[in-house]
Amino acid sequence: MNAPTANMMVLVGERFACVKVAGRANFATAVDFKTLLTGLEGKGYPYIVIELSQCPLMDSTFLGVLAASGVRLRPMDGECEKQVIELRNANERLIELLENLGVLHLFKTCNGELPDCEKIESSPCHATREELTQASLEAHQTLMDINPANVTRFKDVTKFLTEDLAKIKQAGAKN
Repeated sequence: MNAPTANMMVLVGERFACVKVAGRANFATAVDFKTLLTGLEGKGYPYIVIELSQCPLMDSTFLGVLAASGVRLRPMDGECEKQVIELRNANERLIELLENLGVLHLFKTCNGELPDCEKIESSPCHATREELTQASLEAHQTLMDINPANVTRFKDVTKFLTEDLAKIKQAGAKN
């Protein structure tokens, strides 16, 4: 039985923004998630919280998109903190997945309630097959770049996605 895909809600406070992920976070929501995070980063929120109390599982595409944001926002050695991504209320399985993929260190993790904040509606971007495939490919490449142990896990997936993306683009060029 397929679990429904995740719903996302954006909340903003004075000094932080939050994306609450409810449901199974997978490739189908990865483009929307990436768009949301990029928008929040662009608005300069110094602290971005990903609230996961209602997210039982993430697939590798969603994890890769999350990891890419962690890499972009992680301060370099000697650099003052710029923006931080916090994973709040992640279950043991999610923490274990992040740890096994070698990306947990990119995030601050904690549990607890959020302060009062205002809900902002977000609308899905209705990604095309090409956008979904591109996002999935980039996510898996990110996971392999961050942790070389992930190459054996995802080399076949990235090969398939690369070939599929080429076919999609070729078919689009013919139309």
